[in-house]
Amino acid sequence: MKIISYNVNGIRAALKKGFIDWLEAAKPDVICIQETKAHKEQVDLTLFENAGYKYHYWFSAQKKGYSSVAVLCREKPNHIEYGTGIESMDFEGRNLRVDFDDVSIMSMYLPSGTNQARLDFKFNYMDEILAYVTELRKTIPNLVICGDYNICHEAIDIHNPKMKNVSGFLPEERTWIGGFIKSGFIDSFRFLNQDKQEYSWWSYRANSRANNKGWRLDYAMVSEPLKNKISRAYILPEAKHSDHCPIVVELDL
Repeated sequence: MKIISYNVNGIRAALKKGFIDWLEAAKPDVICIQETKAHKEQVDLTLFENAGYKYHYWFSAQKKGYSSVAVLCREKPNHIEYGTGIESMDFEGRNLRVDFDDVSIMSMYLPSGTNQARLDFKFNYMDEILAYVTELRKTIPNLVICGDYNICHEAIDIHNPKMKNVSGFLPEERTWIGGFIKSGFIDSFRFLNQDKQEYSWWSYRANSRANNKGWRLDYAMVSEPLKNKISRAYILPEAKHSDHCPIVVELDL
């Protein structure tokens, strides 16, 4: 199973930049999309269906044009879970899960900490999602949580490790993501690429992408029972429909 995660920074904008042609070439079995910035009625859904993704699911923020996640599947899932049931997270459309026989896959968009109020919101979300996922794994042990975590874990994941006072690389955030992994997950990219310094997001400022001054904010976290099923994990920086790029994990199920 080939799973892609991609923060598209606006699905309508990405569609204008050739997203469908790229999707048809990439051919994932499941693609988890974050920051669609759209409700599904604002998008021509036949574009995805004609590309082979007849089964597509959308969980949008109450506020139009903001946040929101989606999952596109080539095969029909057994079950779709919209949100977490936790109102403080769900009103911004940040979690959507599809369940198959052998694996469940969640698209997650963890908040950024652009100011103090949003940083407080982010830390609250981090606490709540960890508790939610810990409970969820008691009934769904084979879980992949793909998405934009808005956190770099280690120094190798950021072009300038001295940026310790910036949200996304705060010591508290790094400690949290380390704890998330220790709770029973594998950072699939780092598991198979211990020394690679590759990124999944670049600022639009200062020609950051051309100079490869990036951050690895996007992860495919695979639960421990699936560890031996991880066959490949890689990043696709050549895809340029967003300030992020896609990440991929392949599972031998």
